[in-house]
Parts: sequence; C-alpha cells; structure tokens
Amino acid sequence: MNSSDFNQIDNCHHNTSRVAVAMRLCFIVFPMTSPADIDKFISQWRDTGGSELANTQSFINGLCDLLEVEPPTGSRTDDVHNDYVFERRVFQDNGDGTQSFGRIDCYKRGCYILEAKQGSEADRAAADKGEDDLDIFGQTASARVKRGTARRGTPGWAKAMVQAKGQAERYAKALPVDHGWPPILLVTDIGYCIEVYADFTGTGKAYAQFPDRARYRIMLEDLHDEAVRERLRAIWTDPKNLDPAARAARVTRDIADLLATVARRLEKRGYNAETTSGFLMRVLFTMFAEDSGLIPEKSFTNLLKNQRAHPEHLEHQLSALWAAMDKGEFSPALGVPLKKFNGYLFKERTAIPLDAEELEVLIKAGEHVWTEVEPAIFGTLLERALNPKERAKLGAHYTPRAYVERLIGPTIMEPLRADWDGVRGAAATLIEEGKEEEAKAFVEAFHSRLAQTKVLDPACGTGNFLYVAMARMKELEGEVLDLLVELGDDQYVAEITGHTITPENFLGIEVNERAVEIAQLVLWIGYLQWHFRVNGADRTPPEPILRDVRTIEHRDALIDYDDKILERDDAGKPISRWDGETMKLHPVTGKKVPDEGARVEVYRYVKPRAAKWPKADFIVGNPPFIGGKDVRDRLGDGYFDALFVTTDVPESADFVMHWWDKAATAVRNAGTRRFGFVTTNSITQVFSRRVIAKHLEAKGGVSLRFAIPNHPWVDEKDGAAVRIAMTVAEPQGKSGRDPGMVQTVIDESGAPHTIAFGINIGLISADLRIGADVSSARPLKANDKLASRGVQLMGNGFIVTPEQAEGLSVQITDTQPANIRTGVEDGDAVIFDYRNGRDLAARPRGVKVIDLYGLNEAEVRDKHPAIYQHVLANVKPHRDENNRASYRDNWWLFGEQRSELRKALRGVSRYIATIETAKHRVFQFLSMSILPDNKLACMALDDAYHLGVLSSAIHVSWSLGVGGLLEDRPVYVKSQCFDPFPFPSDVAEPLKDRIRTEVEALDALRKRVLAEHEDLTLTKLYNVLEALREGRALTETERDMHDRGLVTLIRQHHDAIDALVAEAYGWPVDLSDEEILTRLVALNKERAAEEASGLIRWLRPEYQNPPSDDWLDTGSGVKPAKPVIAAEHVPDNIIPWPGTLPEQVSAVQSILSTAQTPLAPQDVARSFKGKRAATVRPVLEALAGIGMARRLKDGRYAA
Repeated sequence: MNSSDFNQIDNCHHNTSRVAVAMRLCFIVFPMTSPADIDKFISQWRDTGGSELANTQSFINGLCDLLEVEPPTGSRTDDVHNDYVFERRVFQDNGDGTQSFGRIDCYKRGCYILEAKQGSEADRAAADKGEDDLDIFGQTASARVKRGTARRGTPGWAKAMVQAKGQAERYAKALPVDHGWPPILLVTDIGYCIEVYADFTGTGKAYAQFPDRARYRIMLEDLHDEAVRERLRAIWTDPKNLDPAARAARVTRDIADLLATVARRLEKRGYNAETTSGFLMRVLFTMFAEDSGLIPEKSFTNLLKNQRAHPEHLEHQLSALWAAMDKGEFSPALGVPLKKFNGYLFKERTAIPLDAEELEVLIKAGEHVWTEVEPAIFGTLLERALNPKERAKLGAHYTPRAYVERLIGPTIMEPLRADWDGVRGAAATLIEEGKEEEAKAFVEAFHSRLAQTKVLDPACGTGNFLYVAMARMKELEGEVLDLLVELGDDQYVAEITGHTITPENFLGIEVNERAVEIAQLVLWIGYLQWHFRVNGADRTPPEPILRDVRTIEHRDALIDYDDKILERDDAGKPISRWDGETMKLHPVTGKKVPDEGARVEVYRYVKPRAAKWPKADFIVGNPPFIGGKDVRDRLGDGYFDALFVTTDVPESADFVMHWWDKAATAVRNAGTRRFGFVTTNSITQVFSRRVIAKHLEAKGGVSLRFAIPNHPWVDEKDGAAVRIAMTVAEPQGKSGRDPGMVQTVIDESGAPHTIAFGINIGLISADLRIGADVSSARPLKANDKLASRGVQLMGNGFIVTPEQAEGLSVQITDTQPANIRTGVEDGDAVIFDYRNGRDLAARPRGVKVIDLYGLNEAEVRDKHPAIYQHVLANVKPHRDENNRASYRDNWWLFGEQRSELRKALRGVSRYIATIETAKHRVFQFLSMSILPDNKLACMALDDAYHLGVLSSAIHVSWSLGVGGLLEDRPVYVKSQCFDPFPFPSDVAEPLKDRIRTEVEALDALRKRVLAEHEDLTLTKLYNVLEALREGRALTETERDMHDRGLVTLIRQHHDAIDALVAEAYGWPVDLSDEEILTRLVALNKERAAEEASGLIRWLRPEYQNPPSDDWLDTGSGVKPAKPVIAAEHVPDNIIPWPGTLPEQVSAVQSILSTAQTPLAPQDVARSFKGKRAATVRPVLEALAGIGMARRLKDGRYAA
C-alpha cells in the first residue's frame, strides 16, 4: 500500500487515523469471505438432503465462519453461562410443581433462537440409545429426528417447518424472564434454507416473516448476496438494528425537521396550515414515487436541483408535473410519459412559490431514501405543519410507533393469529392423515376471511393505527400464502388479485378534513411499499396507482345532526364567546385577563343524535386527550349540549370515554370482535371508571383482555412526559367475564421503544387491576357528609398577599385568627389563610384568600368597599367570559363554595386534609383558620384516632388501589377512597388512645421539623422515608435531610400506627397490599349489608345522625366477620363443541391457556358439551405438534 492510498482516503475521511483507515482498506480489498469460500460452503451442504441426519452444529459453525462472527460454544452445566451456546436447556413450569425441559439447537441471548428441522445432536444420540424421555413439547427424541426426514417440496416438509417454528416460539416463552424475548427466530433445514421470523415489539406474540414474504426464506444460493450475509451478520451481532420501525424513526427525525422548516417559513409568509400541508404532502409523495420507481429515478430531485438558479420557475413546473401524474399524461417537466396516479392527492395540484433557501431544504429532503420511510411520517409532518392552537383543539397527538404496536398486537393480531394457529394445527393433522386437499381448503377459507376483515379507527388522525394494522395483517397474509404455495396451491395464490388485504379493509372517521386525505394516502403508500417488497421493484401495481377509495370519512365520530346553526341574538347578530385562550393585560391591575375581543362563534346543533360507526371486526385508535372538565371550554356549549343529549356517559368522564362507550356497545351488539384504545391514564378515576364498569357488569357485557394502566408517553413535539393507559376488550364468554393480561411498567428507561413489563393474568376489573375487585365497593352511610374537596376559586384574583390583605381588610385583628366562614355566626372576617396542594407538599406560600361566602353583592359593597373594588377589578373580567351562568352572575363568590363542607366543619376544632394528587399519601390536621383549596381532600374529623386510621398502611394501600392516577401520581378521590372505606369497629378506648398518642406525636414532630428547617418539605421527608423502607443506601443529601428531619423517628411513629390500626381490625400487621384490598372489599360488602338492615356505624353521629333523627347507637356487640374469598367455580360442559377442525383447535388451545395446571384429555373434554377424551385427544396432539401445547409424561397437556 503506497502513500497515495492514504492520501486519497484521508481526503474523504480527514478525521480517521491512518491505522484505522489502513485496516478498513485491507478489509475492503482483501475480504476474509471470498466467493470461493461461499461456493465451497454451499457445495458442502447442498447435497445433504432432508432425509439425511445432517450435522446441525457443523452447519452453524461453518455459517459463522462465512459470516465472520464468533461461533457458539458447547452448553455448560450452569445455565447462567449459557448465553451463546448449542443445546441450551430451557425449563417450563407445568403449574403443578413439576417441570419440563427442552434444548434449543442454538441460542444467542438478545439475538435469536435457532431450531433445526432435523433436530439436535442430542436428539440423535438419544434416539440411537432408544431413550423415550419427553421434551418440553411431549415429543420423544425419535419423533423429533423423524421430523427431519420429511422430503422437501412436500406437504410433510411444510408441516415439519411449521412444527419447528412452533417449537422455537415455545422455547422463546420458556427462556428465563431476565433474558427477555429474542427478536429473531431462525428455522433451518440444514443444507437447504434458513427461515427468518422477527418480533421487535418485545412481546413474543408477533413473530412474522422477516423482512417480508419475498425474502424471509434464505436459500443456500442466496449467501452469494452480500446484503443477505449482512442481514444474517446483524442477526448474530445487533438484530435490533434491523427493526424497520427504528430505522424509519431515524429517517423521520432527519427529514421531518427539514420539512418543518419549510412549513414554518411558508406560514410566516401567509399560507395557512391547510394549504401548506397539502403542498408538502404532494412534494413528499413525489419523492416517494421517484425512489420506488413510479416515476423515473432521480427525476424529481433533479428537477428541483435544476431550478436552483431560478426558483421562481419551479411553481409552474410542479403544477404541470402533478397534473400529468393525476391524469397519466406526458410530463414536459420530466420529459417522459407518466403513469396514472389519480386518487385524492393530485386533484388539487397548485404549487406554492419557493425561495432559494426553501428549495435547498427540499433538495436535501429529496436526497433521503424515501422507500425506507415509515408512512407515519406523513402524519408527523402534517402535525408539525398545523397551527399549534388547532392541534391542541383537535387533540391530534402523534403516537410513537412502538406504542401503536403495543396496542395493535392484543387488539387485532392476537385473535387473528389464534385463528391462524387453529388452521395451522388442523392443516398439520390433515397432512398427517394424507388429506392435503382438505388442508388446502381450510387455509384458503382462512385467507378469504382474513381478506374480508375490517378495521376501524374512529379517531384516525393521519392514519397511524390503520397503517400499522395493515402492515401486521399483510405479514400474516404472507405466511398464509406461503403455506398455500408449500401445499402446492399455486393457482389460488396467482388468482388473489382483488381478493387480498388492501386499504379498503381499513376504515376511519376523522374531523380534520386534511387529515382525512392524508390518512387515506398513508394507507396507499404503505400498501405500495408492501407491493414492492413482495413482488419486487420491477412489478408495477396496476393503474391508477392511487385508487379513489374513500374509506376514511370526514365527520364527527360521536354526534350526527340535521343542521349546525349559528346562534344569533335578538338583533340578528351572531353570538360569540371568548375563545378560551387569548389574554390581554388589564389596564388597571396590569395582570393578564381574558381578551374579550378574541371570539369564536357559538353554534346550535339541530336534532343531535349519536353518530353511527361502520361495521368492523376490530376497532382501535387513540381518541383525543381532553379531560372531562375541559370538554365544554374546548369544544363549546353547543357541541357539549348536543353530545350529552346522545349519551349517558358522565359529564365529568374524560372525552375518550365516549369512544370507549361506543366501541364497547359495538363489541356487545354489532359483531365487533375486539376494540382497543390508548387513553389518558385517568381512565381509572371515578367517572371514567364508571363507563368501564357499566359494560363489565352488564349481562352480555365485555371482558377486558389486556390492559396497561400506567404507561409512559413522550410527546415528540415538545418532549412533554405524560402518562397513558391501554385497554382491550371483547365480548364476554358464555360463562361470563374472561381473564386477561395486565402489564405493569417496571423499567421505562428505554422508552418509547424499549419498556420492561411485569405481567399478571386474571379477571381485570374496571380499575384495570387483577385481584380484589375494588370497583365493586359501595359508599357507606357511616362515612357520609364528612369528606369533600376544598373550595374552587374560579379566579386567582381572590388570592392576596399579607400586605394586600392588611390594606384591604377592616376586620378586627386579634391574637387568635378567625375561623373560616361556615354559614353560622361568621362575623366580619372575610380574609383567611389559604392552602393548596403545593403549600402542603412544599412550603406554604404565605398567601391569603378573600372569602365572601354568605354575602350578596350589595353587602360586600357596603361592608367591604375596598375588597369589593379589588374583586371587581381582578375577578369579574374572568368571570364575565365564563360559560356557566352561575359563575358569571355570582362573580364575587367562589365558583364552588363547598357549602356541605362548611356545614360539616361546624363544631370541630380542626380537620384532616391530604393532597388530592401527590406522590406520597400523607394526612395531617389543619387549623380551622385555614381555608382549603380544591386540590385538597378534606375530612371533617378532629379525632386523632381517625387521623391514625387514615394514615395507616391499611388505608394508604386502599387509597392507592382505588384512587386512580394522574400521570404517575396517585389521586385521592373522596368518593372512592373515603366514602366506601370501612373503618374498624368496636375498638376499645385504650387502643384508640394509643393510636391517638402516636398520631399526635407524629403530627407534632413533622410540624416542628418543618418549622425549624426552612429548606425541608413534607415531600423531601417522605422521599427519604421511602428510601429507608426500600432499604437502599442514602445519598449524602438524603442523609443530611434524614438527620435534620428526624426521619427515623417519623418512620417509628408510622410503624407503630400501622401495627395499632391492624390490631384494631384484628388483622396481621404484615398483610400484602393485595390481601389488604381483598379484606377491605369483603368488609365493605359486609358493612353495606349491615346498613341495609339498619345498622350504621357513624363516624360523627352527633353531626351525621343526631338523636332527633332516630339515631341508632351501634356502640358495641357487632364484630365484622372475617372476609371469605370464594373460589372461582367453572361449571363442566359449558362450551359447545365447534363445528370445524380449525375452530376446535382454537377452542382447545384457549382452554389450555387459561388453565392453572396441566389438563388430561378428559379434563379438557369436560369443558365441552357431550364430548369425551377421544374427541379432544387428536386436537391436543395437533397443538403439541405445532408447538402450541406441551404433552407431559403422564399424558396431560399444558399451554
């Protein structure tokens, strides 16, 4: 190598060292793998034949040499070290204390499982010795070896490969939990081919042909192709880098920023969002068309480059080009005739003039490889082009692809793949019996059903969910068609034009007109990508390229109406309201107040009714994120009123619950198989939860089959971190609700693409939990009238500083602050100390609040003129624009005055408060001189005994279990956390006194510590306390807070309270959270029954039920019964035996998958009406044959 070689390379890679460049050059010029090496490998293995017991390990070692990767080692005794080995042992719990084990032919942790059709070396050794030990699948070594003798090109060979894949999937399931799911499965016929299946979702439930049907099977001759060898090398070294979604995301990030730059510049020049986004979509699709060969290669990019000197000419050339693409005419701009595209996109072909900088940005975007772009990029670009105000109003959030996959799987693909597994099992059985034609008929029938499957997204935005659903269904279709080819059914496959999955299978409803067009385009782009992947770049789809198929409807998904009429006043002028967002500075106070000039028109909907959705097999999507309290402000009075004429969804439920309610109804009544939605995680809060409970508890209702209650969400526009939930539901079975899977996030450091989950299986309740059904707990009269949120100001002008208060107030100041106004003997005091959640969690702000409760406007003006003027200037401008008449008319009073709370506070010396939404659930006493904010949950109880019960681990566990979440913080909802909570009964006074002593000491200690150390807060103290309980080492900062905050003493008081309250219940102190919830639900049921019979255990009888109201004294003699948890009873003979073999396979597999222990054939038979073991045994054997069940030594079967 001479110096000129180095100089040439240095000019290209000036930051690369000479040594590194030399090594790279050597590698390029003198590769270790030569064509001769490849020829030698192929010739060595080509003639081994399926009937010969080829040496699996030798083949893999040779392949590793060819790929220039390290080969595996032999399996060692300690499996901890077996991360890259042959014969890797895996064990599976049978559910009855026994285990089965098997051996993976070749395994590399985090990369792949390889299963050879021929079986392993250990199989052949065991077969030679005549050993009959059953493996994890219930197969003998001889049976596995026999599988490898199936002749290539026969149905038997296809069955053997299906079996090998099924076993690879089972091995993946049996891996240790900390290994996770391997992204790749390799199914190998030694000396013939390697089939590649991938699942990059990390769920183990979506292993599909990779990269597509045309290329998933690698024949030995394909190893000549460097791209094939690179793909295999990546499988061995970095398989996650092959994830097309990850690659597409990188491309998305690269070019989205470029095109967003153009969008912003065009908007600044006066082009509206709709015009800008439409123009950009035409540009982007044209770039896709040139990269995919639909127009000549580089023709569009060169057109852009040729206009660098005269960008002003480009506008006319683009318009002419798009007109030619629409009609399929000769294009003067490109100099060639073009195919007919048609569709939506080029009906409007107007181009926007560009300046030189904008043109350069588009040229850079065009240089990317657009065939690798995720179609969802079009939706992303649209959202970046939209005005942020419009985006917020329409709730058009962008969903990361990884999250879409996480919902599409359980909603659509799991039931479809379960159907497919049934068909595969039936086909395997029929092939074994020599009935290949019947096997083909079953597979054809399944494909016909698949091709007619409809998916609806009733809030589809720009089509993300629909596109991903199409991609996954096309993967499944590829497997189906491939099996048909293996079964010799080439004629059927050749004639499926018009009988396949197309964009016509995917339906949508969307209120944004531009998004409707783009969603339709996204589906066609995705479909075209699949066309070229499967058929090759040379096979052009039939014209028109973009068929004018309108499956995305532009309308509202919730309401329909005869007319939408602009409201007018008596003079005929349009009525408008404040837009809810625009502010201005007040001329007197200088503070921001609503800009009364920023108006939106008010509409009335004539004859509103519930919108109808098109029939679909599956419903999936991500409806708008709008909290229930914000719906009226965001969408207007007219829409709000029209909506609630059509539904019984609670007004305070999140907006998404209207979609949830309609989808659940479709599942129950309209033949929809499943639905799944991404929602805010406040779906578990009280009003939204009621919607779920209604459908779970109804006769013929729904079962929740999948849920993630609290999932991270990363807003890719502004990086905001919020929390979401996912739910999937289907019709209840004949015996009632079916069990489902709850996934709990345990590690989200790799979000959004990689998240670790804990998994629990069982009946899922309305609160998205498995275990005690806390949603069944009912409010108790014993707790009635005592708990409430604090006041809701509806105007920050009520809050004043101490200095302002001193200047405004004429009240007499003495050494003892006045108690807050309760409606009786209130006196002249109208300014009080004020606390909200932040005041309690951190440090009090020291602010006060003007409270004019009980006074009319004239009384305020006459008695407190300075205060009247202050409220007039600082509160009334906001109230004047409020939609609610009571708020506007009574502008000097709080929006929500909490009269019931004030009444309950009469006669107590202090009250209990906790922050409604907080990381730590802490209760404390507040003085009667402090007015609580809406973000505090308050209990009108002044007995330290009650504070002790509320502060105990028992009540905290209850509140966490029933209260729901806001993002990742627990929410204390009084109607769920306090009202149904059963306090201990018949507690001896000495025990109560011990609880009081500990509680008073705890409350005093916390207040003293916070008073002495201004930098400490309640949150900081409890952060350290949480660290102590977790047993982790404290940081230096935490140790300092621990020492000064006396946190160990705080912990001791809590531990003592926990033990004493447990004693008051008569329960052990070390109960788990689930055990606590189970006992409390049972105790709630018992108390409710007592109350129905007239026995009420009042907490404050003198207030709740004074003697004049026939108060029933329940002071003694009634002990709560120990809760009894009824065993789940499943009656025999409840399921009709399906009529077809595929349905029988699916039904039996469902029975096995839900069984807690292995089942004998007669046990399975008892689940079906009138069937014997002989009927189900062949089906069980078919499931075991394709790896969907395991046969144990004693003849039982397990999932």
